[in-house]
Amino acid sequence: MGPGPINADPRVLRAMSAQLVGQYDPAMTEAMNETMALYREVFRTGNEQTLLIDGTSRAGIEAAIVSLVAPGDRVLVPIFGRFGHLLREIAERAGAEVHVIEREWGTVFTAAEIEAAVRETSPKLLAVVHGDTSTTVAQPLEGLAEICAKHGVLLYTDVTASLGGNSFAADELGLDAVTAGLQKCLGGPSGSAPATFSPRAVEVIEGRKSIEAGIAGSADEIAATRIRSNYFDLAMIFDYWGEKRLNHHTEATTMLYGARECALLLVEEGLDAAVNRHRLHGAAMLAGVEGLGLTVFGDRAVKMNNVVAVVIPDGVSGDGVRGELLEDFGIEIGTSFGPLHGKVWRIGTMGYNARKDAVLTTLAALEQVLRRHGAAVTAGGGVGAAYEVYQDARAGAR
Repeated sequence: MGPGPINADPRVLRAMSAQLVGQYDPAMTEAMNETMALYREVFRTGNEQTLLIDGTSRAGIEAAIVSLVAPGDRVLVPIFGRFGHLLREIAERAGAEVHVIEREWGTVFTAAEIEAAVRETSPKLLAVVHGDTSTTVAQPLEGLAEICAKHGVLLYTDVTASLGGNSFAADELGLDAVTAGLQKCLGGPSGSAPATFSPRAVEVIEGRKSIEAGIAGSADEIAATRIRSNYFDLAMIFDYWGEKRLNHHTEATTMLYGARECALLLVEEGLDAAVNRHRLHGAAMLAGVEGLGLTVFGDRAVKMNNVVAVVIPDGVSGDGVRGELLEDFGIEIGTSFGPLHGKVWRIGTMGYNARKDAVLTTLAALEQVLRRHGAAVTAGGGVGAAYEVYQDARAGAR
């Protein structure tokens, strides 16, 4: 019940037990095509280049940035949590001239603040995290595409923490590049990074295209600004997933099976229904921790549905509580990073764990462990407050 990874959906685990096949077996290429189509629905996009990057969600981030950004290009990163710092570092390692703006953790930027920074720095790429689990808040993306279009800037966002549990539509938001992971609201294991790229982004990436020696034809040229990673070279990966079936890397078959099942589960449930499920159980968890008398961290107006940050009460050992929850109840909750390390717990209600029984069990266990650590909590307040949220939801559905 932490900020991810979470328990994988049993259907995903069963799908991943299927036998391996060769990467050019008709069954594999069919599975790749099915996966691309499913993730177009998940991202709510018509982008042809919608596929998987083999690796964790960080692999998707790196593939997007290293393929879009050539050495010396300017990149703007608004930082409001740990993962903005990650985007900054990856862009710097790609040789970019990186500019940042920063906000206090737990808050987000206004569109006006971002536009002012775009005007000042004239970047090629605006790289922004959508939901940052380190702070539990989500940067609003509305209006950013219009700002980028006005100033000729590409727009990339990482939606690892938010996709599937919070409202998101890539085309409606006008995004050029989006990457994600499976281990949060999608209910799968870490190890595959769904991604989608607009025609504008594809044009930039294809402009840096170089086919590696050994498989290149006599007419293939090496681009002057070729992508500085072979494994994360999206120009070649596009051809690998496309009709050319370029021999790039050996597909991570088992992860593809899992990623496909994650998308299938989400499409079958319905994207709006999945967001509403996360909203309901997230609201119950939020009410529950406050019902225990605990304080919630961060701007409530922009809090993600699927994770809540709880201020650790004075005099209570944060690691001690986490350790007893895990040892005595088999429940894991998270700590945080940077300025929030040791100050908050992060409790997730996402993916397969966005369920009533998981929420109520976690709140009941947390109350007992907090009592053992001498915290003044409201008896039954957590479960009781969560029940009220569920009862109100049932009444509203009648």
